Amino acid sequence: MLLRWLTAGESHGPSLLLIVEGLPAGISVDFSFLQQELQRRKKGYGRGKRMEIEEDEVEVISGIKGGKSIGSPISLLIKNRDFENWKEVMDPFSGRGGELTSPRPGHADLAGSFKYSFKDLRNVLERASARETAARVAAGALAKNFLREFGIYVISQTLAVGDIFSEKKISSLKDAKEIEASPLRCLDKDKEGEMMKLIDKARREGDTLGGVFEVVAFGVPPGLGSYVQWDKRLDGKLAQALLSIPSVKGVEVGEAIFQASNFGSKVHDEIFFEEEKGFYHRTNYCGGLEGGISNGENIVLKGYVKPVPTLGEPLMSVDIITKEKKKASRERADICVVPAAGVVAEAMISLVLTDFFLEKFGQDSLDDIKRSYESYLSRIEWKRET
Repeated sequence: MLLRWLTAGESHGPSLLLIVEGLPAGISVDFSFLQQELQRRKKGYGRGKRMEIEEDEVEVISGIKGGKSIGSPISLLIKNRDFENWKEVMDPFSGRGGELTSPRPGHADLAGSFKYSFKDLRNVLERASARETAARVAAGALAKNFLREFGIYVISQTLAVGDIFSEKKISSLKDAKEIEASPLRCLDKDKEGEMMKLIDKARREGDTLGGVFEVVAFGVPPGLGSYVQWDKRLDGKLAQALLSIPSVKGVEVGEAIFQASNFGSKVHDEIFFEEEKGFYHRTNYCGGLEGGISNGENIVLKGYVKPVPTLGEPLMSVDIITKEKKKASRERADICVVPAAGVVAEAMISLVLTDFFLEKFGQDSLDDIKRSYESYLSRIEWKRET
């Protein structure tokens, strides 16, 4: 792994911290774009009150000078405004109280208490919280700044909420504008209305909903990744990245479910060649990935998101101290996070693609990488389509 990044911070602690190491020197870093990406994560029909509290303003600590990366580690700070409301509990030295002993079904509470020998579940939930993904989105924004130097763009949308599914898939980069104008980040306006009604129903009943997001990477050249070892496969790393997002329980590459239920003659993407287009496929059931390597088509993935574990009407649990039956603990939470999960997925996919791109074309200087990239494109005669 050439691109390394770490996040730190608790959900109601003072701040979130991000360190990114391995981005080459010379990348133009658009600060307004970085801030815009964090605002996109906060939006989406079904989000909770916490998003109204946090401003998610980024402070650049290191690694950027004059609007460009300088090759050294980039560090960013995102302050938690809600910390002021939790200072008595979450102060690093004087914090006390706020103990939780009733784990939530579907959350890391109980498993985390076993692993780290905690009697206070707050020590688990503060870090296991999806609040941490704000720092991931900031990291993804840096990766997106790098990728667009090479005409690579990543967008996402909501495909399903609960049992309401849309069949309207992302087909071009032009879809991004329509997606961002949508309350649910969904291209299908008819289905979106049904999804929003279902979210309203869940809110009234103290319940939550999951769903499915689609994420598509345009302009990815063939040849990223490798089949020579299991841990060098691009599809494996992309799936891991998506599964690391809180509440994501499944990943589909391309049309994997369709492929699994049909004959090979129906699902493998036939190969063609034309002088003006080079090698290409007329279908993309494989989602742009074959043998662990990108094949030049759009990379298409889907993430399956479970409902948020914190319910307005909590499920039954057990007090980890007294062992008595008890309702699960309750924290301020969202009703549906699928639109936001799609934004986080864009960040994760962008980080993985950047890492694999650097592995193939170099790392130190953007100018050197561009020369290496252009030489490679000339050799394979790949014609990019957007």
